[in-house]
Amino acid sequence: MSESLPITPDEIAQASIEAAQAGAAIVHLHARDAANGQPVQTPEAFSAFLPRIQAECAAIVNITTGGAPTMPVEERLQPALKLKPELASLNLGSINFGLYEMLDRYQSFKFDWEKPYLAESDDRVFKNTFRDIAYILSSCRENGTRFEFECYDIAHLYTAAHFLERKLIEPPLFIQSVFGIRGGIGTHHEDVSHMRRTADRLFGNDYIWSVLGTGRAQMPIATQAAVMGGNVRVGLEDSLWIGRGKAARSNAEQVAKIRRILEELSFEIASPAEARELLHLKGAEHTAF
Repeated sequence: MSESLPITPDEIAQASIEAAQAGAAIVHLHARDAANGQPVQTPEAFSAFLPRIQAECAAIVNITTGGAPTMPVEERLQPALKLKPELASLNLGSINFGLYEMLDRYQSFKFDWEKPYLAESDDRVFKNTFRDIAYILSSCRENGTRFEFECYDIAHLYTAAHFLERKLIEPPLFIQSVFGIRGGIGTHHEDVSHMRRTADRLFGNDYIWSVLGTGRAQMPIATQAAVMGGNVRVGLEDSLWIGRGKAARSNAEQVAKIRRILEELSFEIASPAEARELLHLKGAEHTAF
């Protein structure tokens, strides 16, 4: 629902490169059908833009295994399994994933699939069972891919601890706390603090913490988390806005804004090389694209 959302392979590659130039150490990527913008989760779709990104910038490529809540886990896994990225996202629990409230905010849609997709989300569960999670972790283990663990609620932190105990994952864990999805934890500052306290108690020094806030909460939550010692994620997947009532023109614009905020607070931006070291990644030369 943004004219600025990159859809074609060239647009996705260019948006990624521009985000890296603006200061992003990691680019988190989904693929879309170039004709109608619908999410697709095939290795071929990702292969249409990954080589250019890797050739033209040093940013870490992070491939989704979330895809879309309407996809089975076997479909969602394929790009990460076949392309062997340094990093892939992994959702740590099944949740209600409600986007239906957006129907009241938009009067027209570009593609036929969009309105039903939103409308049906009041009866949609984003399925990520313990078996699903173990399946993804086990399938990608020999590839050396590490994971951005997306935690939409406190329970998901306990799920990460469970898989740590089962030795299907190893530290340092990359915990990405997600705030503001209808069905997950909220965007109150106490929610952010609670997530941080719980992760500290469960993982001690064995994790790297990052946050993303959805919608208008994107920049406030990022700023709060940074002050608390966390890292931040921004982008059009999470928010269409750059300011009150003002649509963002690109992912790079959001990266540039949070970078300005962080540098005004005397924080330094990690380079891709520094991020690779922090997260114990295998290096871009060991991917399959």
